[in-house]
Amino acid sequence: MTKRVKVAVLGATGAVGQRFIELLENHPVFQVSELVASERSASKTYGEAANWILASPMPKAARDREVRLATDDLDADVCFSAIPSGIAGKVETDLAARGYKVFSNAKDHRMDADVPLIIPEVNPEHAALVERQRTDGFIVTNGNCVGIPLTMALKPLHDKWGVERVNVVSFQAVSGAGYPGVPSLDILGNVIPYIGNEEEKVETEPLKMLGKLGSRGVVPAPIAISATCVRVPVEEGHSLAAHVQLKKKAKSEDVAALMAAWRGRPQELKLPSAPRSPLVVRFEANRPQPRRDILEGNGMAVSVGRVRADPLASVKFFLTSANTIRGAAGCSILNAELFHAEGRL
Repeated sequence: MTKRVKVAVLGATGAVGQRFIELLENHPVFQVSELVASERSASKTYGEAANWILASPMPKAARDREVRLATDDLDADVCFSAIPSGIAGKVETDLAARGYKVFSNAKDHRMDADVPLIIPEVNPEHAALVERQRTDGFIVTNGNCVGIPLTMALKPLHDKWGVERVNVVSFQAVSGAGYPGVPSLDILGNVIPYIGNEEEKVETEPLKMLGKLGSRGVVPAPIAISATCVRVPVEEGHSLAAHVQLKKKAKSEDVAALMAAWRGRPQELKLPSAPRSPLVVRFEANRPQPRRDILEGNGMAVSVGRVRADPLASVKFFLTSANTIRGAAGCSILNAELFHAEGRL
């Protein structure tokens, strides 16, 4: 067996950090060698420091490991960052300067000109941006938990017919707010029609991911996106209703067939975390549903249904995906698997 790459999980005690630890247990390429959190948790064992909230048991190897600080000399080559946005930026910059390869789930560097914002099936060629970072290490980001599944659904359509504009409404699970997240008296039996800074990310990040790599960075795709982001009383799984205006005419059945047939670089390389089908198209009238469909492809596939003609646009559809897996930790791990397979680590 090839020697595995040592990795550190940053923000390890949080919800996304826990998902990283769960997904990396027994990973064929990466081995967790360091768990990093705040000063409040440092020097404790992970079992003492973390309030484990996932349904799966805490891995024993993690439970007994001492929690470190990001400023420590870490026994790792790669860092998976689940540090909260606003704090992550400086920490990740410092780590990259010290030679670590940082794969971040935070928003702080996503729109930097020399930092790739990657979904491996969508824009693997953007990985070349790290060569423009003047540091011993580098930073790679994945998108937000709504922009990722939306961009995946749009990619095959944009390549074949061109996407002109998108109107999207998201129905976002409470797990997307982290832990403890949204107070129960605010969300139970309720819908909250505002999530801070979410709509701005959904309206801009897909344009970079669908854009073309140029001499000064990425030229954004010329698509207009209008988003409304809503928090709903669902534990895990973000859902989206998308209305898409295409540049060329297309029948809804052709759209569905194209989505179902779509594959990308991870499927070609058979990366460990890559689902066989990135987009799973369902034809039942009442699917997809978060409770039933978010674990397609071990949580790495996006389930799409109700693909039909739209009287105000070209086509409309409904989708759902696992927001803490494909929408967060899983996408970051898949990014690192891509870099490993292409010799960039």
